[in-house]
Amino acid sequence: MGDPKKPKKTYTTPRNPWDRATLQQELMLVGEYGLKNKKELWKAATIISNIRRQARMLLGAPEEIRKSREKMLINRLYEMGLLEEGELNLDSILNLTVKDLLERRLQTMVYKKGLAKTVHNARQIVAHKKVIVGDRIINRPSYLVSRKEENLIKVKEE
Repeated sequence: MGDPKKPKKTYTTPRNPWDRATLQQELMLVGEYGLKNKKELWKAATIISNIRRQARMLLGAPEEIRKSREKMLINRLYEMGLLEEGELNLDSILNLTVKDLLERRLQTMVYKKGLAKTVHNARQIVAHKKVIVGDRIINRPSYLVSRKEENLIKVKEE
């Protein structure tokens, strides 16, 4: 059961953490998306790997199970904004990358909409409770913005 004060990790670390190419790739992504540390990057990578694992399992599943679950998975990813209108199939799910998920973070969306000058400034604005999504104040830069909430992002006036 485990100690309730110590929740399980929500990420997996790279197999070869000191590989030069891995380090350079991680450093580039951390800088490009203004992440706090590599743990945030590893969480996004774990989410993507879990989604891709579900798609691979569906490819090997019997036809009657596959049809219903495939439709549910595709709809969920479409609502999250990870899939576009023309690419609603399992192959497009297998082509998802960490960058696709990082593009859906609130921090990145605030920067891309021009509400902040840099991604680091966007993180600060979100953390200081200056961003409203719909009618809620959200102070988590890692919040994944759904397709419906995309147009509802604005900065709170004071």
